[in-house]
Amino acid sequence: MYKGSCLCGGIKYSINAELDAFGCCHCTSCRKGSGSAYGANVGVDRAVFNISDRDNLLREFESSKGKYRTFCSNCGSPLYAYLEKSPDMIRLRLGSLDTSFSQHPKAHTFIGEKALWEIVDADTPQFETWASRDILVQKGSRQP
Repeated sequence: MYKGSCLCGGIKYSINAELDAFGCCHCTSCRKGSGSAYGANVGVDRAVFNISDRDNLLREFESSKGKYRTFCSNCGSPLYAYLEKSPDMIRLRLGSLDTSFSQHPKAHTFIGEKALWEIVDADTPQFETWASRDILVQKGSRQP
């Protein structure tokens, strides 16, 4: 089981499943949504995702047509995103985990949009857009 929370602790969650492979997305939207060089996101079935939000702090923002990013309205922490067409699968922001997680990314995507100041690990496959599905299946994303 994994546990996580927002920065202020007002929203807590647990995941009763193993986490799948993940990638780092360098697209402008993920960089802005994470406030960092990239978004590190993993697909999680909403059925195993349990959230506690006693003070009703969770908010959503439609960042592009049909894509919703959720965050804490108190501290601003990004927690997950989901697509309107597949609401049963969320894209968890790995930075919100409180539990140790030792996997390494399988791919760096949208590398053409990366921050100029960022140095990307050359040993991890890099893609101009989406990762090829034989390298990484990005559950809950718009990956073709």
